[in-house]
Amino acid sequence: MANEINLKILLQNPVDGLVYGLQKGKGVQNEIVQAQIGNGRDLTFRFVIHLKQPSESALSLTGPFVQGPPGNRFVYITIGSYAGQAGTASNGRLKVPLPEAAFQDALARGSAYGWSCKVPGSTKDGKPVYATVKPFGGWVMEKLSDQTGT
Repeated sequence: MANEINLKILLQNPVDGLVYGLQKGKGVQNEIVQAQIGNGRDLTFRFVIHLKQPSESALSLTGPFVQGPPGNRFVYITIGSYAGQAGTASNGRLKVPLPEAAFQDALARGSAYGWSCKVPGSTKDGKPVYATVKPFGGWVMEKLSDQTGT
């Protein structure tokens, strides 16, 4: 069984000049990692989550990037002041779903595979996207060598 899964989030069309980061940890103990500024290019966030299977039917995702209760896991992309950017009126988080069922194949595939998804960084009118990604296109399995490009 694979106990680690490599994930990659491609944040498409982020707002220029706005900082985006990946939240590691929960509550006041969280830290923002991989902070990047929107600059006309898509942004990539790479991280690892852990897979546990406490029973034959249950699958649990854990690790410092995993947020939410079992059955409703997600990752936060922080935006603006939430990502540590001073002097911006923009602040919030983008919730990227981590549905346990999507990673069921990771148990059989092993560590040679990772998963990626694409999420929007801005709305049609150029504002940052906040809250849960909708519609969410899901996670796609790929060989790890395919995850090296951005």
